[in-house]
Amino acid sequence: MSLLWVILGFALLVIGGEFLVRSSVALSFKFSISKMVIGMTVVSFATSAPELLVSVQAALSGSPAIAINNVVGSNIANIGLVLGVTAMVGAIAVDKSFYKLNWPVMMVFSIVLYYFLKNDNVLTAIEGGILFIGLILFLYALIKKGKKDTSIEEVDDALAVVSNFKIILWLAIGATALYFGSEWLVEGSKEIARSVGVSEAVIGVSLIAIGTSVPELAASVIAAAKHEKAISLGNLIGSNIFNIASVLGLTAIIKPITVTEPQILSHDIFWMLGFSFILIPIIFLPKKLQISRAKGFFLVFAYGAFMFLIFTRG
Repeated sequence: MSLLWVILGFALLVIGGEFLVRSSVALSFKFSISKMVIGMTVVSFATSAPELLVSVQAALSGSPAIAINNVVGSNIANIGLVLGVTAMVGAIAVDKSFYKLNWPVMMVFSIVLYYFLKNDNVLTAIEGGILFIGLILFLYALIKKGKKDTSIEEVDDALAVVSNFKIILWLAIGATALYFGSEWLVEGSKEIARSVGVSEAVIGVSLIAIGTSVPELAASVIAAAKHEKAISLGNLIGSNIFNIASVLGLTAIIKPITVTEPQILSHDIFWMLGFSFILIPIIFLPKKLQISRAKGFFLVFAYGAFMFLIFTRG
């Protein structure tokens, strides 16, 4: 039964996220916000909503390990699984803005998160606020530079003429689906953790993290198979930044997150830092600014090794 709740939870999160994105973009058009700003802010926030709801629900229901490792695992999956599999389908070109702005910012957020958690084993409301303010500054820098993100291409012009009734209906459907989806996913995952004898941290960094990355993975592979512009590395890095700054930042503001599973700080977060750091040598060696099929295979292999180790460490 717990597996059914997990599957239903994932399904509702996908549905809720889609409706929230559509309603948010349509609402933004009503306020005459530019497509560039919509793509960089509204779409990014809306697509982080499933992870945010899962982390808030986990923290409020007494499972802080799921709240933290939902983000840690999603960040690892974005690079190892999503980026790796997509590159295996077709080589990915890397924009120079990656190492000039996006990658350094991601590394700073990742290291600051590690420091905040390691310092006193808790992510406080003040620390969550610092992360969120950092995100606002990052978005301001992006908008000021006018860097065009591929997420902007996903802003559908047809949403500019949607009626107010439809927007309200989509918001209601999205919010309801996200609420119940996050509740069922967290509760079902906790039941599975108890039944198979693994910690909630392991479930958070594996099952939940992969589940929240599946829609992005599917869309990326389909686009790559059609020889379209498959995925932007900047988009994935941006997603990782949002996961830390908005998902964990806002969750900590609502309820401080305590580190209850020691392996989060002794093991899992170092994998996140490692996957983030290794992108620099990958995009420069041997061929500059390209992630080839071989490099994609390496990322997927490393992700497989990570998954093997978390389930066999005892």
